Parts: sequence; structure tokens; C-alpha cells
Amino acid sequence: MYQATLSRRSYRFNDLRQLMAKASPARSGDYLAEVAAESAEERMAARLALAEVPLKTFLQQVLVPYEEDEVTRLIIDSHDAVAFAPISHLTVGDFRDWLLSEQADSAMLAQVATGITPEMAAAVSKLMRNQDLILVAKKCRVVTRFRNTLGLPGRISVRLQPNHPTDSLQGIAASMLDGLLYGSGDAVVGINPASDSLPLLEKLNYMLDDVIQRFAIPTQSCVLTHVTNTLRLMERGAPVDLVFQSIAGTEAANTGFGINLALLAEAQQAALSLNRGTLGNNVMYFETGQGSCLSANAHHGVDQQTCEARAYAVARHFSPLLINTVVGFIGPEYLYDGKQIIRAGLEDHFCGKLLGLPLGCDVCYTNHAEADQDDMDTLLTLLATAGLTFLIGVPGADDIMLNYQSTSFHDALYIRELLGLKHAPEFADWLVKMHITDELGRLRDTASNHPLLLALQGES
Repeated sequence: MYQATLSRRSYRFNDLRQLMAKASPARSGDYLAEVAAESAEERMAARLALAEVPLKTFLQQVLVPYEEDEVTRLIIDSHDAVAFAPISHLTVGDFRDWLLSEQADSAMLAQVATGITPEMAAAVSKLMRNQDLILVAKKCRVVTRFRNTLGLPGRISVRLQPNHPTDSLQGIAASMLDGLLYGSGDAVVGINPASDSLPLLEKLNYMLDDVIQRFAIPTQSCVLTHVTNTLRLMERGAPVDLVFQSIAGTEAANTGFGINLALLAEAQQAALSLNRGTLGNNVMYFETGQGSCLSANAHHGVDQQTCEARAYAVARHFSPLLINTVVGFIGPEYLYDGKQIIRAGLEDHFCGKLLGLPLGCDVCYTNHAEADQDDMDTLLTLLATAGLTFLIGVPGADDIMLNYQSTSFHDALYIRELLGLKHAPEFADWLVKMHITDELGRLRDTASNHPLLLALQGES
């Protein structure tokens, strides 16, 4: 039992799971799950009690039963005791102070990353203000490679997302060209297909590969279909760069997605065997989001932010090129308004980077949430300041296939100019070569005689 006293009132918390949930910032998903604090005072009492919990406790008292959950087994069985040693004596409150200190520089944070469990990261995030989350995440350096180099300091990348409601190859190609001419696409050119038809998915893979190879673009492609479809595509000889899958923080939720760790391992090995990367072998791309475990009734009474952090343990095991939280996509049932979305985005980014992941974010909301594009501008600016690995680029910020609001190619231009952020280095060189940007990385005006447009016209 954990307890704290505020205003001469004693608050008691039955176990670590309840303590973590009560200490979480208010959000609609935790109220829906009936695990949230009943008042701001109870929330503060939970945080005071949580601050006194030794980090070692999270290795001894698991939130989801070890015998029932392969994600818990992964977290415990793969824990790096040597990396944990420098911080093993700390409480959660001490850990926060240490993370904010000058001692915890980029090299030290990289050294301890594999010793930090998702529950430790989630716990300390509950004690932190937004500025704390930003400052610590900024110090975390996570670099990955496939055909270019992602995550270097002073850079931010963009996933070019040319979705189309009927998977029209012409419509997708037009959005791709639009994005490339705005300098987007260095993270990945990634399509969410409307169909699960294997022949169509194959056509999409070949089309993406054709554009990348024809113009020697130093980037990678991905058709964001279920991992079992991607395995079948690789068996058919399709040019698959990255394997995509949505993942969650419990075995039961992943079962709802139709996956397990063994299946992900099989897909990773299949992709590695293709040897399509030129600079590195990070072949996986994952998406996560707060609320996925609750929506599958698979949260085991654990708060949604801690469940989200546990998904990062799954991702970390497979050394992905990219992982992003679709922070506002699941809906207001889980993150009600702009304030909750902003806080969740900063938490997710902090936890992912602290655990050693190349975390990006789909800065987004659904149309029935109490949020708007001004909230997204705020979150994008905060995340980019915190060292965001990549954002999403959608024509006009309005995804016409998934029917939600994200960020646009123009938003990427804004954040690059505001903070002086550059593209992935290999992609930046290609943009200059193609006369899309000048030597300083500034976007050139696009005329009808642009080399890329002329080349495409010649093909048509």
C-alpha cells in the first residue's frame, strides 16, 4: 500500500498499478476506464507517493501479470542490469531530478536507455511539467538508418503520406510529387491503403519503388498494411523496404491486432533477408497511440499512458527505423481536447526517446474532438523544440482517406524555418541536386520547366 497526506487528509493507494493511474494527468480515457484520480488533490497525493517509489520496485512489482503477458515477459527478461546500475539507487522523484541535471547529458542518457523500463519512464513523466518533458527529450539522441540517416541533431524529417480513398495510383503519384516538391519524404513515403487486396498492395509497392529508383531518391517506402500481408508480399517478390505494424502495450491488445512477438520477428527477418537498405538495416516501422489497449478491453486496469509506454518495449526489441504515436487519432474518448492531446504527445515523445527509440508523432486530431489546428501548431512547435524525429506530411493537412486532420507539407516548412532544422543529410543533398532547394536548403520556386516535372511528363 502507498499513501500520502495532503491538507490533513490521508490518501491510500492499494498497489502500484492504482498509484500510477491516480498520478496521471487527467484524460478522458482513464475516466472511461474508471482508473483516474477523483480530484486534483488525490492526483497530487498520488504523485507525492509515486515520487518516493524506488525505481527497482518496477522490476519487482509488474503492472500486468508476468505469466499472462508476453510484453511483461519481454520487459523483465530483456532488462539490462548493467545499463540500469548508474540509476538503480534512485527513487522516481530522484530520477526526475537526475534527468533534469547536467549530469544526464546525451551520452549518459544513451548509456542507461536499455536499463529503463517503460513503467519507469511513464512513472517519471507523471511528475514532470511540459517543459521538463521537452528538455529531457531534447537531450536524447537516437539515430537510425536504411537509405538515409534519421535522428541527427538539428534535423527533422517528414513522412510523405499520399493516401487516396480509392488507392488510385495516379492520385497517390500526384500527392507524392506535391510532397517531394515541398521537400517532404525523407523519413519515408508511406501509404495507408484503403484496400487489403494483395494484387493492389503489390502494385503500390512497385509504384513507390519505381519512383524512388528512377529518381535515385535516398529514402524508403512503406505500404502500411497488416504485417501478414507484408509477409505475403515479400514471398511474391515485391520490393518491400519497411515492414509496418500497429502495436500496443499488452499481449491481449496485440492479439486484437492479430500479432504477437514471434510474428513480428518473422517479418523482421524476412525484410532483413532482402538486404534493400544501403546505409543501415533498421527495417521496421511501428505506430502506437494512447487508448489502444482500452479500446480493446485489454488494459488490465493500467492507465493508458503507461500502456502506451509499454508498447515502446515491443518496438525497442525490433530496432525500428521509425515509430510514431498517432496521438490524437483514436478520438476524444481517450484524449478529449487540445490540452490533453498536447500533454499526451509530449509524454509519448519523452518516453519513447528516453527508451532509445526514434520517435516521431502524427500531430493530429479527429473532427469530433475538442481541438483545432491551432492546438496542432502548438504541439508541433513544442515537439520540434524537443527534438522530434519526424512528423507527417499530408496535402493540406487533411487526410482524405483516413478522414482526420494532421500536419501538412507547409507545416514542415514552417518548423524548419522557425528552428533552423534541416532534412536528413542524404535527402538534403538530393533536393539540391534536383533543384528543389538551394544550397542553403531554401525551397526554390517550382516552374513548368522544373527537372522533376519534365522527367515525369516525359514518362507520361
